[in-house]
Amino acid sequence: MTKRYIGKKYLNRAIDEVLSKPNPAAPRPVTFSVLRVPFFLEPHYDESKPFIESNRDRLVKKWGGKSGWETQKARHNLKGRGMDAGIPHFNLDRLASNTMASHRLIQMLGKKYGLAVSEAIYDHLNVYYFVDGHALNDKPRLAQYVADKLLQHGVKEETPDTILQFLNGTEGRDEIMNAIQMLQQLGIHGIPKFIIEGQTVVDGAAKSETFVNIFREIELRGNSMNKPIFGDILGVSEEIVARGSHSSLLVNDDER
Repeated sequence: MTKRYIGKKYLNRAIDEVLSKPNPAAPRPVTFSVLRVPFFLEPHYDESKPFIESNRDRLVKKWGGKSGWETQKARHNLKGRGMDAGIPHFNLDRLASNTMASHRLIQMLGKKYGLAVSEAIYDHLNVYYFVDGHALNDKPRLAQYVADKLLQHGVKEETPDTILQFLNGTEGRDEIMNAIQMLQQLGIHGIPKFIIEGQTVVDGAAKSETFVNIFREIELRGNSMNKPIFGDILGVSEEIVARGSHSSLLVNDDER
């Protein structure tokens, strides 16, 4: 999951560069629509528990003990890659949990308030989990946090109580499971992966320059070749996709 956070930072950096320095030869201003596709790193985690274990304990077990974990740390250099992406600190003792409820929440916010709101909240949750170390399945804490952040983005309709009620329900679960099945059919078994224009797959190890090059080609062309392949599966309307998640008209807030 750490690589997912790093990949998202590189994506955001690339989007910001293209929006802040538009190509004067482009036929029209570019708008980005980031449609988030859920993925479960630990699908066996109990949904009824606020958290299962610390991420440190999870990784030590995954790599067969502390020695194996230290080897993997040195090989992947996630700390260095995180700092390069603008993440000064990862909380190794963050609380790992099932993420179905938080995925459902992000999907609901996107459908109800637009992708700009859902992506902003997703960025906040990256800090909430990776830096602050809170469990994504601690539903009362998550509901309060998200309600507070939504107010910062102009959404006043949701309260901690309404969000908690949603988290305790099942709305959106079927769509997420259908998306997971589609990922398996596409041969995607790890994250992060970015599918651009419904056809170009960019691996999570890519830095912002890779995204910028692809985006510049689309910008100069003036249109996207395909619609998102997961839009219908997740129940996201074409109108919501067309409104976008990032454009020159949207102001990027501090992620915290």
